[in-house]
Amino acid sequence: MIEPTSPRSSAEPVIRVTAMPADANMYGDIFGGWLLCLMDNGAGLVASRHARGRAVTIAMDGVQFLKPVKVGDEVSVYGEIIKVGRSSMTIHIEAWRRDRFELEMIQVTAATFTFVAVDDSGRPREVAAVPVVQE
Repeated sequence: MIEPTSPRSSAEPVIRVTAMPADANMYGDIFGGWLLCLMDNGAGLVASRHARGRAVTIAMDGVQFLKPVKVGDEVSVYGEIIKVGRSSMTIHIEAWRRDRFELEMIQVTAATFTFVAVDDSGRPREVAAVPVVQE
């Protein structure tokens, strides 16, 4: 497998944070759950922006941890909508790390999240289709 050297060109930056000691085990490796939380938050931002309102996570698929994240690394989350249904949105999320003193970014994980737009009562509601980008 060829390792990617940058996020998908169509993906937008969603979140960027520095991994802190509270997010790590005693060896300085960041917890996978912390990274998944960051990715879910990023996907949620993309989903709620597209839905113009509340959207909830209903599935997360294809998670692969490719490289470790260490305390002090800058973690960037990128996301893009890859499919829209009547009330659902499928969002591809990638997380990348960068040593705080380096320029090179390294992909550490990716996953596909499915969100459903909901109304104030928590019932699914329709969302707009993704507009076609004209080049």
